[in-house]
Amino acid sequence: MKILAISGSARRDSTNTAMLRAVRAVAPSDIEIAIFDGVGALPVFSPDLEGEALPAAVRDFVAAIARSDGVIIASPEYVRSIPGGLKNAIDWLVSGEQIVHKPVALLHASHRGDDMLAGLRTILATITDRFAADIFLRLRLMTLEPAEVFRAIETVENRLRVQAYLQAFSAYCEAAGQTVIGPPS
Repeated sequence: MKILAISGSARRDSTNTAMLRAVRAVAPSDIEIAIFDGVGALPVFSPDLEGEALPAAVRDFVAAIARSDGVIIASPEYVRSIPGGLKNAIDWLVSGEQIVHKPVALLHASHRGDDMLAGLRTILATITDRFAADIFLRLRLMTLEPAEVFRAIETVENRLRVQAYLQAFSAYCEAAGQTVIGPPS
């Protein structure tokens, strides 16, 4: 199972990116997690740059999604909303097919952020028919430094929660991969 984990933060010492790295470290051996932490490096979306003019950074991002069996998104809340970098990354996906039938789930590193999560859920339910709204894990990591995030995830309780979350999402991805999408034959 190949999962692409997207950090919605452009911050160098992001709690969300640290959480995704820690989650990757405790993932079951049959689940491979690649992390995309480059939302801040993507150019601002413009339909004029789609097709042949697609910037290399966007092409690589879209290809990483296409190679994955599923996508996990972890994002902070900025001003009660989705950070601009993450929204921009999602905008790059809207006109393509890579995300339309891709299983997507959320992972959250804070005890707050419900406004952002509500908005992100609405967007994800719009761009993919495989948004796994019920597969969600919230960890209280917001005030921790990256090294502390790793220690928090490695506790027995959190390790088990993370592994159960990943196994549930993996099963969802497998089931979604067996479902045929398209017109009846």
